[in-house]
Amino acid sequence: MPDLGSERGSLVETHKGYNPRVIVFYLFITALLLILISGLAYQQLIRSDSFHESERKQNQRRVLVPGPRGNIYDRDGRPLVANRPRFAVNLYLGELRKEFRTEYIRIRKAYREADDKNLPTSTQMERIARFTVVKRYLDQINRTLGREEKLDSDDLEKHFRQQLLLPYLLVDDLEPGEYARLIEQLPVTSPLQVYASSIRDYPSGSIAAQTLGYVTANDAIEAAEDFPGAELTTFKMKGTLGREGLESRFDSLLQGETGGAIYRVDPAGYRINPPLSKRQPVHGHNLRTSIDADFQTAAEKAMADTELAGAAAAIDIRTGEVLVLASKPDYNLKDFIPRLGYAAARDITERGAWLNRATHGLYPPGSSFKILTAIAGLRAQTTDPEVLINCPGFYQVGGRRFPCHDGHAHGEINLATAIEKSCNVYFYKVGLDMGVEALAAEAKRHGFDKPTGIEISETRGMLIPDPAWKKERRDERWFPGDTANMAIGQGDVLVTPLQMAAFTASIARDELTTTPTLLHEENRLSQHSARSGLTSAQYAALVAGMEACTVTGTSKVLQAPFMKIPGLRIAGKTGTAQKQTAKGTINFAWFICFAPIENPQIAIAVVIEGDTPGEETAGGRYAVPIARAILKKWDDKQKAPPSAFKNFAPSNPASVAPAP
Repeated sequence: MPDLGSERGSLVETHKGYNPRVIVFYLFITALLLILISGLAYQQLIRSDSFHESERKQNQRRVLVPGPRGNIYDRDGRPLVANRPRFAVNLYLGELRKEFRTEYIRIRKAYREADDKNLPTSTQMERIARFTVVKRYLDQINRTLGREEKLDSDDLEKHFRQQLLLPYLLVDDLEPGEYARLIEQLPVTSPLQVYASSIRDYPSGSIAAQTLGYVTANDAIEAAEDFPGAELTTFKMKGTLGREGLESRFDSLLQGETGGAIYRVDPAGYRINPPLSKRQPVHGHNLRTSIDADFQTAAEKAMADTELAGAAAAIDIRTGEVLVLASKPDYNLKDFIPRLGYAAARDITERGAWLNRATHGLYPPGSSFKILTAIAGLRAQTTDPEVLINCPGFYQVGGRRFPCHDGHAHGEINLATAIEKSCNVYFYKVGLDMGVEALAAEAKRHGFDKPTGIEISETRGMLIPDPAWKKERRDERWFPGDTANMAIGQGDVLVTPLQMAAFTASIARDELTTTPTLLHEENRLSQHSARSGLTSAQYAALVAGMEACTVTGTSKVLQAPFMKIPGLRIAGKTGTAQKQTAKGTINFAWFICFAPIENPQIAIAVVIEGDTPGEETAGGRYAVPIARAILKKWDDKQKAPPSAFKNFAPSNPASVAPAP
């Protein structure tokens, strides 16, 4: 037999205490678990705030609501621009979710039962369902109000996709009776609600239209820096933006403070009430202007009677506050509410009514500029109040004969008579004797070469020409005839009506400049600038000539029984300027004045544009009656008790920051 014992050792299995492969596997699993645990810990402990913030941004929305604009008042607290409620019917689509779903199921069932092979897609049926539900509500409103409003499918869908949190406008601008019926019939819990917003209103009509300006819709309203939720998706109700005039210049002041709320939304984007936070919008600051509504109305009515274009400006001589700033043609401010239509915009453009002629109209000043020429001549000592100059009816300059304004010889006349009669010859000689440099320098001393500094926009195209300008602009030399024309406010001289009113106010104070302002301040200090440089005798002669102009001179119509203002002494100067056009020569009628002479308080400048080539448009005939209408209202106000013209004080009339 074989010896089994000798082979036993070869049959015994041996085992090691560990397997290296298993250990490696365990280590790998352990590492993965550690990585997983570390990742979870990082996400839960370290990045949890980031996830919470991301979640908040996904399920929260911010809705901004503009505050009402501030009101604009005249100097006595009478509203020129205010707000009125505008009522509209809004539908809150977020409250119709169940109705949309029910209608969707009904439509889908109807298509399937009809075995329609042209079955709409799910998205199309959802759109049909929304339109059907909203139209039922609109039909309800139409039956109640007797209207025939239509529903725009594309507009509805755009609102649903982009502005679901905002109410959908069904019917706008309800009449008072319609508003009353709806308030009575609509349940409080109805998704249909009457919404009140504020729109501009004009209690004084459309006076000072270009000065006040207008507003347009603004889709980009902004919230204050401390308003929460700037990082959230934000929906904005439409606000307003000031355009032109005071509405534009003080837009940031008039703008109300934006309010709004932050809402939670579900995954479909529907709002969940109540809001997480809410802030009420705040009314904007009011603006107290220097305009006097009575004077402004009187000026505009008198201008409208001429049926011609033009402008008028009146200034408080002591303070520089603008009492009147009128321009014709103008526009109806109510046409801009809620928005300006194409036909109305085209009409404004065709009539040239966008232009504020008081601040942007550029005109040769004509004989009204002779007051400046007189001052320049007196300061240059090329004339004196008692110096006599012979007027044979013309003045020879080189080979050209320059006529006097009416073609008549005035004979030997002094300064006061030359102003009274508006003698061209006198001022031709004064201008030529002093030279263009002295004349241009004096005009610039009085600010005729730059804007007045009023708060609203004004042209920078005013022009006081001189030899350097003519050489640069036209590459021509200056001729004596240019000086003669400039001396009587013709040639290339261009000024605005507001400049002429400010100049007249300065003359009334015997000073150089007046800075007009459209803001009213109670007890404003008197405005002063450097003195004109005239002696008392020279100034007296200048004013005497201007008074004679209104009594026996070119504006003596003010003494007619139907024009005279008893007890009011007026210093004035008429002017008639010409402009060459493609159709012929157009005349501009001017009148500047201040009153009362013994205590100057109001200065006025008026210009009226002729519309027929070759037709005489004299200042005494066209411009003087407009100034007289303003003066009559001013005189009536001086004689009336102070309370007779006061309406009410605005809640914050002085909330106007100084113009930068």
